[in-house]
Amino acid sequence: MTGDATFSSSDHQALSPSPNLDITIEEGSQNSEQLFEDDGHELEMEGNGLEIEGNDVDIESNGLEIEGNGLDIESNGLQNDCDQMLEIEDNHESNRDDTTAVAVENGISQGKDYPPPVVGMEFESYDDAYNYYNCYAKELGFAIRVKSSWTKRNSKEKRGAVLCCNCEGFKTIKEANSRRKETRTGCLAMIRLRLVESNRWRVDEVKLEHNHLFDHERAQNCKSHKKMDTVAKRKVEPTVDVEVQTIKLYRTPVVDPVGYGSSNSLEAESSQNVDRSKRLKLKKGDYQIICNYFSRIQLTNPNFVYLMDVNDEGYLRNVFWIESRSRAAYGYFGDVVAVDTTCLSNKYEISLVAFVGVNHHGQSILLGCGLLVDDTFETYVWLFRAWLTCMSGRPPQTIITDQCRAMQGAISEVFPRAHHRLHLSHVMRSILENLGELQESGVFQMILNRTVYNSLKVDEFEMGWDDMIRRFGIADQAWLRTLYEERERWAPVYLKDTFFAGMCTFQNGESMSSYFDGYVHKQTTLKEFFEMYELILQKKHKKEALDDLESRDSSPMLKTRCYYELQLSKLYTNEIFRRFQDEVVLMPSCFGVTQVHASGPVATYLIKEHEGEGDQRDIRTFEVMYDKAGMEIRCICGCFNFNGYLCRHGLCILNYNGLDEIPFHYILSRWRKDFKRLYIPDLGSNNVDVSNPVQWFDHLYRRSMQVVEEGMISQDHYMVAWQAFKESLNKVRLVADKHV
Repeated sequence: MTGDATFSSSDHQALSPSPNLDITIEEGSQNSEQLFEDDGHELEMEGNGLEIEGNDVDIESNGLEIEGNGLDIESNGLQNDCDQMLEIEDNHESNRDDTTAVAVENGISQGKDYPPPVVGMEFESYDDAYNYYNCYAKELGFAIRVKSSWTKRNSKEKRGAVLCCNCEGFKTIKEANSRRKETRTGCLAMIRLRLVESNRWRVDEVKLEHNHLFDHERAQNCKSHKKMDTVAKRKVEPTVDVEVQTIKLYRTPVVDPVGYGSSNSLEAESSQNVDRSKRLKLKKGDYQIICNYFSRIQLTNPNFVYLMDVNDEGYLRNVFWIESRSRAAYGYFGDVVAVDTTCLSNKYEISLVAFVGVNHHGQSILLGCGLLVDDTFETYVWLFRAWLTCMSGRPPQTIITDQCRAMQGAISEVFPRAHHRLHLSHVMRSILENLGELQESGVFQMILNRTVYNSLKVDEFEMGWDDMIRRFGIADQAWLRTLYEERERWAPVYLKDTFFAGMCTFQNGESMSSYFDGYVHKQTTLKEFFEMYELILQKKHKKEALDDLESRDSSPMLKTRCYYELQLSKLYTNEIFRRFQDEVVLMPSCFGVTQVHASGPVATYLIKEHEGEGDQRDIRTFEVMYDKAGMEIRCICGCFNFNGYLCRHGLCILNYNGLDEIPFHYILSRWRKDFKRLYIPDLGSNNVDVSNPVQWFDHLYRRSMQVVEEGMISQDHYMVAWQAFKESLNKVRLVADKHV
């Protein structure tokens, strides 16, 4: 990257403007069909049919705002200046008469008075932002123009704009025959501005590099500089009594910027009275380990993304990163996501937080990692917004976490429409661990398990809970009352309308292990973690690939003559089929189907089932509703939403009503073995700005990687893909030869 800290164009070009925005192509854009004499004249284009350069589109459709100081976004390229850190500082001093909106330390500025723009800069108005960039350009020796802007629908209120170097683009066809000297060179230098909720204008994207020499004399005579008024010629100065949000660029020392290992760190720390609790816990060399890993991965994986959060003192607080494969996998398995905070809550050596999903084999998959300074509301908000941004603003249906008030509040803030649920196995473990002697009582554990796992109706659970706490004298436990108040987040009887895809187990004695279980322990250091991190991922990916081959090339052994079993044996991966097969095998234990109610096509049935073995077998009754018109079935046990496949009770009712096959809407694509999954993030569309080399690369890279993924399926696929690559390369070289 070239000093900027934004997403690559590939991250943006898939996102279209919000439906309530009008796009304006202003003077000088290569996308306009004519030149305008004044920047103030705007051509409004109604509707969304206009394709704007991927990096020039305001992201408002997903309602996502990246807030919080010091959010540093690095994507699709190696950061050239790794020793620069971005900080946004709230400056409340009101006794300074010469406070500027931008402050620079250590001589980083390339201009005399105006530092180069950075992502995160904010201005009181659009004019202030324009005047700043214009002054910066004049000092360096280039001119600017408004490339594009967008306004709110049915309003002239400007919402965003792109300011570019006036050498951007090339002459249009109409201009090619004019006598005017060609001054455009296709320069990519630009800044993108956006109006944020605070009614301030924020710099969203920056490109600093020019592909031409600076000409101060010519720049002085350009229109943008001629129109500079007296306000724009001065530094952009807010009034003294206005709260200023200052942006600083810090150049880090040779050793860790977090203050560990620096010869002057203790002295500096004592003088600044820095609170260690406000920064990420790192040892000497840890920061360099993080940077080295991120830099190395970005060289080979352009869709790898990492973000760093820096506090007001310039110290690292939080880090988030996500692999390219994880971003792609989320498109297939993003319906249910668990947030694993085991390391953070149990005070491990590394404060690791992992986003985890479940794939088509029922295996845990990694959907992002973070290192957090603490477990506060603000920290979780930063983490969730960072993660959601990398997922193109698509939240999961269900998010599963441990019990944590701060996290619960952050989820409500960032994922307001998601179903927030708690790990049942963690809840059950916490009950036993906090009840002292009762955790050794077999009677108490039996009653607790029966109340939680076997209750089919809400009344049954609540009455059983009341009886339990009275019997064992634990009604006065405040933490237990708090847990009970949140019962709708963890008790299975309340969760039957929430889809879990098998991630949260609802059977006694079962629990889902952590993604890094067996690898990360309480004393594992950050150095040890990153040394084995890639090996863990490779092992998991290899396991998935081998299971793919096994599922595709082998046919599981059938245990019954039921056609439902045969049907799904041809469609589902082996592991998911085996889980479903257990339900089919238990169908004979169900008996006594009775229709108790009917309303039009909807009928309600009661079905009995033998439970247990030998003389201790009990008989339980389950209620099943079946809609003949829509072929929809719903059992009171909730198996389909809990596990992703139909239960034995539902299968018996389908069979009772003469259905030979399971309805198609109960066969989920997330479990299918014949569903092609390409782990390449589809972050863009086929609409490419042919004048933008960055978009050329992103588009070609994504498409070529899709061919690579397809080519890995078999030897025949490989030979076809290789031949296609050779033919394509020859055709491209022929085009190149014509231009020699």
